[in-house]
Amino acid sequence: MSAITKTNTYYDVPEQEVGAIFATDLQQGLTPEEVANRYEKYGYNELEAKAGKPPWLKFLLQFNQPLLYILIIAGTIKAFLGSWTNAWVIWGVTLINAIIGYVQEAKAEGAINSLSKSVTTEATVFREGQKIRLPSKDLVPGDVVQLMSGDKVPADLRLFEIRNLQVDESALTGESVPVQKALAILPSDTPLADRKNMAYAGTFVTFGQAMGLVVATAKDTEVGKISQSMEKSVNLMTPLTRKFAEFSHTLLYIILALASFTFFVGIGRGRSFADMFEAAVALAVSAIPEGLPAVVTITLAIGVNRMAARNAIVRKLPAVETLGGATVICSDKTGTLTENQMTVQQIYTGDKIYHVTGGGYSSKGDILEGDGVVEDLPFSLQECLLGGLLCNDSRLERKGNYKIVIGDPTEGALITVASKAGYSQSHFNTTFPRLDSIPFESDYQYMATLHDTSEYHPETPRVIYVKGSVEKMLERCKQGYDVQENIIPLDPTAILAQVEAMASEGLRVLAFARKVAPDHQHSIDHDDLEQDLVFLGLQGMIDPPRAEAIAAVHACQNAGIQVKMITGDHISTASAIARRLGINKNGNLLSFEGKQIAKMEPHEQEEAVINGSVFARVAPEQKLQLVEILQSQGDVVAMTGDGVNDAPALKQAQIGIAMGKAGTDVARESADMLLTDDNFASIEAAVEEGRTVYQNLKKAISFLLPVNGGESMTILISALLARDLPILSLQVLWLNMINSVTMTVPLAFEPKSANTMKRPPRNPNEGLLSGNLLKRVLAISAFNWILIFGMFEWALDYYRDFDNTLAIARTMAIQALVLARIIYLISVSELGNSLMAKLKGKSISLGNVSAISYGILGAIVLQIVFSQVPFMNTLFRTAPLDLNQWLICLIPLVPMIPMALLVNKFFPPISHQ
Repeated sequence: MSAITKTNTYYDVPEQEVGAIFATDLQQGLTPEEVANRYEKYGYNELEAKAGKPPWLKFLLQFNQPLLYILIIAGTIKAFLGSWTNAWVIWGVTLINAIIGYVQEAKAEGAINSLSKSVTTEATVFREGQKIRLPSKDLVPGDVVQLMSGDKVPADLRLFEIRNLQVDESALTGESVPVQKALAILPSDTPLADRKNMAYAGTFVTFGQAMGLVVATAKDTEVGKISQSMEKSVNLMTPLTRKFAEFSHTLLYIILALASFTFFVGIGRGRSFADMFEAAVALAVSAIPEGLPAVVTITLAIGVNRMAARNAIVRKLPAVETLGGATVICSDKTGTLTENQMTVQQIYTGDKIYHVTGGGYSSKGDILEGDGVVEDLPFSLQECLLGGLLCNDSRLERKGNYKIVIGDPTEGALITVASKAGYSQSHFNTTFPRLDSIPFESDYQYMATLHDTSEYHPETPRVIYVKGSVEKMLERCKQGYDVQENIIPLDPTAILAQVEAMASEGLRVLAFARKVAPDHQHSIDHDDLEQDLVFLGLQGMIDPPRAEAIAAVHACQNAGIQVKMITGDHISTASAIARRLGINKNGNLLSFEGKQIAKMEPHEQEEAVINGSVFARVAPEQKLQLVEILQSQGDVVAMTGDGVNDAPALKQAQIGIAMGKAGTDVARESADMLLTDDNFASIEAAVEEGRTVYQNLKKAISFLLPVNGGESMTILISALLARDLPILSLQVLWLNMINSVTMTVPLAFEPKSANTMKRPPRNPNEGLLSGNLLKRVLAISAFNWILIFGMFEWALDYYRDFDNTLAIARTMAIQALVLARIIYLISVSELGNSLMAKLKGKSISLGNVSAISYGILGAIVLQIVFSQVPFMNTLFRTAPLDLNQWLICLIPLVPMIPMALLVNKFFPPISHQ
């Protein structure tokens, strides 16, 4: 084993010698025992994660907020003046805020990291002669790996078998054009970009296939040497949190100006330094929404986890917000909008049409000619079914009570329809063993396999079966079979007419052909298929729309989100599926082919993209062009994709969405979000969750800020009028931190509203405080000011003969404010919406309101402790209230109810999405 550490320049020796260096049989691969030994020596094939900030530094950074600076400075001055109790409480609030921020940031990072780990790159490996799929981290030096188009190269490989292999090495070498690989031995000083017989970790296979030997893993790979440039750290800064940061800075300057103004005006009017400093500190503290950063972080973290629970893994946190503003979703068809369980429904062969019953991958079903079951299959039908069964790289496996396809759904349908005729895939794979194959590639649009049929058909010992697009088959076929097994001239017009008829019913059509090869031929290439192919027939299959996708498309369109289908399928097939899904624009379904768009003038292309709903047979560059045109119109585009050729469009779209199951590594790397179930309904669910996150943040702002506004107005006016402060700085801290967080955090857990997906997309340029939200905050702030000031002045006069009059008045003002806030909290929550619907006689469930209920209960308990516990009386300078005083504090609930109804009517917190 020591020889393995020789060098990393395995491109300069023959592949067999490399196999000997690694003690690997290139045909069989490693044994489990040897794999275990190499695990111990080399470890897992994964780069170590970039070391994050140490916990102590993360914690200290929680204090790096402009609004907390004021609290820290205020506490320090209080301590300097000897008010240690006040100082410790103020510092305690900043500490609590920092702890909450630290915990929630850690949770959010943990959620993102755990979700990203759940998406693993897999590799196809040969071990003891068996081909298996396993996570790429389980590879060891000496493993034999198979590469296919769309794969991410899992480790550094010395290639020893190649078929038209091209690899995109741009991430490693900067070479923009994919590199054509070759097996020739190279000089030892060959530059990295010219090492044609190597494939390096982190690059992508764009074409062809190959076999390679793992020569380096993890940090020993070429990409491992530059791993610092590839490491990603979790970034919790998003457009919304940046808006909060800007808002905080603006608020900081306003607070400092008002506090300074209050202090100097009071001093100028002869008030004491201590009193005016208390007023200035109280004003500053009252204006700071201390609980807001914690609520924002919690809400975003909940959004990420909710999306994950609905099969949408957010790779880049800004997608949580961006999804709420999506105006167009460009979706692939197969597997996303449809079941991805293809079912053959029609077969055309020997100039006859056969219908097939049954659905999915079940072998239950019959092949019908007219109304009768076909018992004796004619030769052309046998061969058409056999071609689909043998020219096939997939298989069906039983999973519980149903079958799943391991491989391509189209090939699963071909296996299934053959089984309905009694043909077993395992039997024919043994009877007619495969000698060679040409895999399907988008440039050629066909697949071919060479079989040894000598045991049962000595007269034709070698047969090539081909399946692919009708156009490519007709280019290569001049003859076909009739029902008597006679070879006759082919009628392309009749075949194309049948294709159109099938496609108009939403069927995907594949053509089949065969060729008798020379007796001892053991390999095939594209030249073998240029002539002498005999047409076998057509099989028309359908991948039915998912029931949940139909509902999701309808929901998106109701929400003002256009849904556009972009597919490589035939335009007739795509349009038929779109009609069944309900995809259209204003009731009209316009479909375009890629070649149509290519011939259009720029303004015509723009009009087609805006008004079209289906785009079929589009080239990769056209997908990118479609996204760019939509964005030029101001649309926020979500783009789905699963293939290598989808990567440019996924990167260009504001929200790139890759398929977690069927998606290639190239698509996954380019995406902002992954769908673990490859289902369009999960996109709709993610949009809904994104809107809910934004909605809940708006609710939190509309609830928090009016209290700060009311407190600030009260303190400012009292100071200017030389009146006793209705609320002290420590009491303000209690309200803003303890009471506000207790009542606001439940808003982060609010369920989606019934109208979430009935509103148009929100304006991405919308400010944090704008329109109705600003008016609402000002209106409720004014109401809270009147409430606090009014209750305080009344209590101060009514209880003027009591020993602790000032404490009683302040306590009653605070309790009245909190009780009124409960009504306001209900009014901005889904609980309030449900209660209003109930009052209007609508039969609506109250839904999941447990979080709000717990928040209200917690706030009430804390307020009782605040005023009735002696320790709290001493700490916060409050007074215990008797029953009559508590009942008086309930009075503001009465005007708060109509006030909340009025602001909800004229200034709704969520006017648009």
